[in-house]
Amino acid sequence: MNGLIGLGGTLALLLVLGAVIGYTDRTRFSPRWLLIAALLVAINDALLTRAYGSLPDLIGGEWNWQGKLLALAATLSIAATPAFGFRRVGLTITQEPGSLKAALPVAALYCAFFVVIAVAFPDGRSSGEEVAFQLTMPGLEEEPFYRGILLLALDQAFTGRKRFLGVDWGWGAVLSCFLFGLAHAFGFSHGSFSFDPMTMALTAIPSFIAVWLRLRTGSLLLPVLLHNFGNSFSLLA
Repeated sequence: MNGLIGLGGTLALLLVLGAVIGYTDRTRFSPRWLLIAALLVAINDALLTRAYGSLPDLIGGEWNWQGKLLALAATLSIAATPAFGFRRVGLTITQEPGSLKAALPVAALYCAFFVVIAVAFPDGRSSGEEVAFQLTMPGLEEEPFYRGILLLALDQAFTGRKRFLGVDWGWGAVLSCFLFGLAHAFGFSHGSFSFDPMTMALTAIPSFIAVWLRLRTGSLLLPVLLHNFGNSFSLLA
């Protein structure tokens, strides 16, 4: 029940913010795509939680392998549909011509951010399962969702663009980063909603770098690799 209430709060924030943003520029706003984006968030959340605990955990272990794999399978299935498409959502290893010259220094900045975090907030001992999970699942599942199908849906909902730092930004990029931060920092438990500003900052800010890399290179390859580096570096250092 707590998970469903937390999801409801996230969707309410998305729809209210989306409606306010959209109706400031109605000619470039698609309410239908905003609703599709909300549906994607709901599907992703349900699968990550194994339908809020109603599905048996067939894989086991201390980490959420099954939830991540179910969510990834759904993301890939959606990406395969004509309305999305693998290349349109960045599921390609092909990089835009000349993009790596600009992208690699930014990737180095992303890595440096997490090196600083690892030094400032060192982790204790980690199990082999935790290291294996953090080296694979976060980037493989979250990037195709947040910087892939969800970003595309939100970009279809808000089609206005502003050129900045060599890429065309829209409200879709901002909202996808906002939702990524909320997924880590916002929830409902013990009868009330909770929000952790520090967690929001440590997740939403790097996600803007990941979005820039996705938009600049046309691919999710670097965001996936860097995401897993960020999650696992402190465990390996």
